[in-house]
Amino acid sequence: MMSSTTIENIKLILSDVDGVLTNGAIGFDNKGIETKQFHIRDGLGIKMWQRAGFQFGVLTARTSHIVKVRCQELGIDIVRQGFENKLPATIELIKSLHLNLDQVCFVGDDLTDMPVISAVGLGVAVADAAPEVLAEADFVTQTSGGSGAVRELVEMILRKTDRWQGLVEQYYPCHLPEDQL
Repeated sequence: MMSSTTIENIKLILSDVDGVLTNGAIGFDNKGIETKQFHIRDGLGIKMWQRAGFQFGVLTARTSHIVKVRCQELGIDIVRQGFENKLPATIELIKSLHLNLDQVCFVGDDLTDMPVISAVGLGVAVADAAPEVLAEADFVTQTSGGSGAVRELVEMILRKTDRWQGLVEQYYPCHLPEDQL
């Protein structure tokens, strides 16, 4: 069960990619190059999480060049690809970051994500996750994977920790220098 203390402790959000940051579909162009679609709202949510002073990373079983490119666009330095057994990879990562499991939120959608969802401080499933994952999660987004679920998660955490409004205010025109108004 999710508590305000749990949420206050979160320093790192780790996310699966396929089915969370994308809708899970994998396409190929006419040259055989893999394609994926990422939702722009997730991108802004990740940037807001980073602006709040926290870390965001991806941990995925597959390896994909487009994931590397998207992570570079968003300034995500924690990129772990090709890890089907995600719990040992998570433990190794958080040790290197001098964090503990209680300080980590993991968001996933499928069976390979369940061990991490069960182990971390805040285990999250996207709305269209596998039934077993939904049952294991501390929090289930209302939004499906690839449709802004990570943004929803980030916003929920930042609102519950009273950080959201300060970040949103940066987007109001009244915060522009007077010579730009």
